Amino acid sequence: MGPFDPLNPSLATFRCSMIRVEDLTCYYGERLAVDNIAFNIEKGEIVGFLGPNGAGKSSTMRMVTGFLMPTRGKAWVADHDMTRDSREGRRHLGYLPEIVPLYYDMTTRAYLQYAGRLRGLDKATTARRVDEVVEICALQEYRDVLLAKLSKGFRQRVGLAQSIIHDPEVLILDEPTIGIDPIQVAQTRQLIKHLGENRTILLSSHILPEVSMVCERVIIIHQGRIVAQDSIENLSSLVTGDEQLRLRVRGPANEVSGVLGAIAGVSEVTYQEPFHTLRVEAGKEPQGEITSALVAKGWSLLSMETVGMSLEQIFLQLTGAGEGAS
Repeated sequence: MGPFDPLNPSLATFRCSMIRVEDLTCYYGERLAVDNIAFNIEKGEIVGFLGPNGAGKSSTMRMVTGFLMPTRGKAWVADHDMTRDSREGRRHLGYLPEIVPLYYDMTTRAYLQYAGRLRGLDKATTARRVDEVVEICALQEYRDVLLAKLSKGFRQRVGLAQSIIHDPEVLILDEPTIGIDPIQVAQTRQLIKHLGENRTILLSSHILPEVSMVCERVIIIHQGRIVAQDSIENLSSLVTGDEQLRLRVRGPANEVSGVLGAIAGVSEVTYQEPFHTLRVEAGKEPQGEITSALVAKGWSLLSMETVGMSLEQIFLQLTGAGEGAS
């Protein structure tokens, strides 16, 4: 993909697109929910879609999937215009909304068979795909259990299973891990990574470390507008020109912090056992002075590495610290 200004999505160069959005705008009455956004997701990418509560994430996903018509602008899935050719576009698309559309009086097997028929699969293909997605989503023990009796985590898995029943090229996942326990979150994360091996995925989530582990790139939306989109590494340098160094030092933590903070070019020192993290002014390279200062004190430098800002730090800087994230 060609050069891209994260703060000016309209400059994107679209090629090999599986999801493409141009000038997408959505009003609910007089309230502007999505404001003239544009982005592109290429084949094989797993992209995180982030923003605080009311930022426009779900509205954007609904427009991309064809469930909500935009006020202005267009979205394409696998080169199909979702405002004019939504039916064909949906053949290439799997969608897991935030509230999973389940019928609790059905068993897992019956529900997935129903989903297959809705997707236009014939009886033999439906039976085969039900077996395949049950195995992919680790639902073997629950295929004949009523959905009402499943835990929230396994209901999410059934929702994922229905989204891939027709083997789509593109997946749109809106908060796939919301409300499930940490073990299920980890398992769902691994499942999403597996699904992304041969699919394009747009994933919204409030669990920022999860996005860091799963997604190659993120799109951050705030008040209906995209404020940045790029890799986490590139966004880190965009948000601040400073670098961060992370050190492990054998020595009294408070004294070490004081010595490190006095070094020219070090603007901030924080300590969270076992690491000291230093904010280093752009263009400064204090590594040699750091080493000399520690040696002079008789302390051992166990490790030193350059680290980028965390996704949480980037998110808070771009959307405003203190705002709720939902």
